[in-house]
Amino acid sequence: MSATPAPLPSVIPASGSVTTAGTGPQSPDPALGLLTDLYQLTMAAGYFELGLHEREAVFHLFCRKPPFGGGWVVAGGLEPALEHLLAWRFDPGDIDYLATLRGNDAEPLFRDPFLRHLADLRFTGDVDAPPEGTVLAPPAPLLRVRGPLLQGQLLETPLLTILNFQSLIATKAARVCLAAGDDPVLEFGLRRAQGLDGGMSASRAAYLGGVAATSNVLAGRRHGIPVRGTHAHAWVMVFEDEPEAFAAYARALPNNCVFLVDTYSTRSGVAHAIEAGRALRARGHEMIGVRLDSGDLGALAVDARAALDAAGFPEAVIVASNDLDEHSVAALKAAGAPIGVWGVGTRLVTADDQPSLGGVYKLGALRGADGRWEGRVKLSETPVKISDPGCLQVRRRVDPSTGHFAGDELWDELAGPPAALQGDDHDLLVPQLRGGLRVDDPVPLAVARARARAQLMRLPDDQLQLRPPRPYPIDRSPELDARRAALIARARAFAGGAR
Repeated sequence: MSATPAPLPSVIPASGSVTTAGTGPQSPDPALGLLTDLYQLTMAAGYFELGLHEREAVFHLFCRKPPFGGGWVVAGGLEPALEHLLAWRFDPGDIDYLATLRGNDAEPLFRDPFLRHLADLRFTGDVDAPPEGTVLAPPAPLLRVRGPLLQGQLLETPLLTILNFQSLIATKAARVCLAAGDDPVLEFGLRRAQGLDGGMSASRAAYLGGVAATSNVLAGRRHGIPVRGTHAHAWVMVFEDEPEAFAAYARALPNNCVFLVDTYSTRSGVAHAIEAGRALRARGHEMIGVRLDSGDLGALAVDARAALDAAGFPEAVIVASNDLDEHSVAALKAAGAPIGVWGVGTRLVTADDQPSLGGVYKLGALRGADGRWEGRVKLSETPVKISDPGCLQVRRRVDPSTGHFAGDELWDELAGPPAALQGDDHDLLVPQLRGGLRVDDPVPLAVARARARAQLMRLPDDQLQLRPPRPYPIDRSPELDARRAALIARARAFAGGAR
């Protein structure tokens, strides 16, 4: 599999495209305080009633294993998550609604003092996270929240909603783009996405993961993503026959002609596209290419390439679509299919072979009434579900001879770093919010996209395989490992009734 970044070639139709990625206008989320699970609010009410709500706590958001059988995950969704935190509040209508909720005794579920607290609530904590586009190995945190217990608890659900999905789709897109090598990948998934927000989030995350453009015009405007598209089968079916349809499209949009050739017969469709291409050329324009959307894509691409070359269109590109993913793209590339551009939709934006990242949000530490921090662990009969205590940081080791990443180490900031930084080694979680306010300006999506590609190129070579022989290496520092073991033993003693 080639690991070369995929440029956006001039042969892809550019009409209506946004050319400066990552600088488009942003639309901040509304308050969305109610975008949470009810149990988050009932726990928050309990903390408030017991006077625990201002106790300082640390929560970590992470996934337990890499998705898609790979070895890593592309951290996505950080900027939308930070926007959510900055806008987060409960408006008067939210408070009125919560006041209508009842417990099983028909009395109000939430008392007035708690509701008044929510009405004045804003996020005042700290957030640390790897910059968006960082490539991580689970269970490295995608985000860390430190602040009042009540606030951290209420934010679990929306943060998981944002980061889980966008990290999943960014990772899927990165895998597809690695399989495509030098060829650009276009994201065509809006019509098959999981609702309007799913479509917008998927387009953003797919661009972060490396796709060259999207069919989603609103995502193009909002996020500065290049947009691409020509015509569908409906255009061909509107006209009496296919030659008339192609000729009409060529007259209407002569600078945007990629002809979809499989409405009736792919081989005759290519011949009709060549006819339209000749007419275009006579008027001073060039056919950009043809799109194959069904059948044996490899064989059809070979035939189409031969026909186009013989007719004098060696620069015409062949675009392939039809339920592609990284595995089908890799197989077609390995077979030598002369396809130059890949349109990937349903299987990308729905991540259909793993539709959830499985990210979780766990309490790592709580400051006691005496001001001292206490680590917390969650036990499980499933070892991978046992959480890590503390205020976690991730140290990335870099091989000085190659510049490639050599492995990561989890450590607890409350206990101090494991050792001094060496060479290009660095810690991945960096300040994003302090006291509820941004530390730096928002990062353009194009910058995060470039970071993701650069990070992928610095992974060990075996990590660029679709099925790497091992996950990317990550260990716990000896101090964290010992503390974790002690807390696990204590928690198991509690579970067994010992004190």
